[in-house]
Amino acid sequence: MAPDFTREDMNVIYIVEDDENIREMESYALKNSGYDVRGFACGDELRAALAAELPRLILLDIMLPGEDGLALLRAIRSDERTKRIPIMMVTAKTTELDKVRGLDMGADDYLSKPFGIMELVSRVKALIRRAEQNEGSKGQDSQIIEFRDIRMDDSSRKVTISGEEVELTYKEYELLKYLMLNANIVMARDRLLSEVWGFDYEGESRTVDMHIKTLRQKLGGAGKYIKTIRSVGYMIGD
Repeated sequence: MAPDFTREDMNVIYIVEDDENIREMESYALKNSGYDVRGFACGDELRAALAAELPRLILLDIMLPGEDGLALLRAIRSDERTKRIPIMMVTAKTTELDKVRGLDMGADDYLSKPFGIMELVSRVKALIRRAEQNEGSKGQDSQIIEFRDIRMDDSSRKVTISGEEVELTYKEYELLKYLMLNANIVMARDRLLSEVWGFDYEGESRTVDMHIKTLRQKLGGAGKYIKTIRSVGYMIGD
């Protein structure tokens, strides 16, 4: 019989990083911030750990020996037990294509090497906070948010376009929700970064831009409702 994974089981952060020095640095920073941390050098070790206990968040490097981070990401998102775990990709790859691939496959955020310890901790806290807010909203009355043919059921986090369900990552969903709740109002990039990601980090407006790009693609024809306001940000409107 499968174990019962409750919120009490989810008290740990998993780090998957084959570079021992980087893994120890990340672990040290997060432990000093009050988190329980377990580090793994490869995908096989992560899979074994997931079979026993689900973490609150996974830091996942792309370049790993054997099964790479993107393959692991795909496997985690395709498993009903693990698909809702927040995942932050940590990678030396810096091209937009690499980042967009990770976001499209279900990563909730990314962090490019080299990075600062304060940035790492800030992003981890923001991602966990958002995930906990989502957990806390379960069981509440259904809230339906609509704009034209886009419909969101916030209690189940289900998005449909003209009745067809669309699969979004955690951050894509939160971004679309915020835009729809503020329909026809221009949202600056730094405001979106603060409200959706929960942090304000100089130079990271590209995080917003890349999520907007993947969100438009997934919405198909309805992506036209997300308007780019030059030199300012975005809004959802006619």
